[in-house]
Amino acid sequence: MHEIPLFPLNTVLFPDGHLPLQVFEVRYLDLIRKCIANGDEFGVVALFAGDEVQRPEQHEELAAVGTMARITQWSSPVTGLLQVTCIGTQRFRIELAEQLKHGLWMGEVEMLEPDMNLPVPEEQQDVADALAAIIRSLEKRQMPPSQMPLRPPYKLHDCGWVANRWCELLRLGLEHKQLMMAQLNPVLRLELVQDVLSENGLLT
Repeated sequence: MHEIPLFPLNTVLFPDGHLPLQVFEVRYLDLIRKCIANGDEFGVVALFAGDEVQRPEQHEELAAVGTMARITQWSSPVTGLLQVTCIGTQRFRIELAEQLKHGLWMGEVEMLEPDMNLPVPEEQQDVADALAAIIRSLEKRQMPPSQMPLRPPYKLHDCGWVANRWCELLRLGLEHKQLMMAQLNPVLRLELVQDVLSENGLLT
């Protein structure tokens, strides 16, 4: 078991996914400064009830599974504001969560095994091909790397990576994305993504 600080958000962070954050609440400014100074990671977890910005008497409900985040870039354009970019690393399951007096959540968590490096099955190759087409289209536009919704290295032969990137791109509800991220079988996750793409006419 590990004790980690938690950062509840109205989004789902996937392993290898990129997450920009603007941090201005005191409870998170202290956390992020410590992570920057020590090279530590923190846990991003979906917020099913309550607001990202702390309000008196509000009830916050956290998802059971989250993803560790590592800070890759940061800046402080003005006093009291940190702009950071994070990348998702390892998933975890929350066994116990407690909110401290100043509002920061701490969690006793079990780290989950990363996805096995499995090749994309032939039956789901159209899903990987469609993602490759999106990447080629974005590259032709010569978008700055910081604005790219997908960033290299592109692991188009990796089942879990392809599934995760589609989950980020698709307009799924928060709970739907959470279910996808928490699915431990990358092949099944890719099959579920294929179903969504087929239902929306996004596969040829």
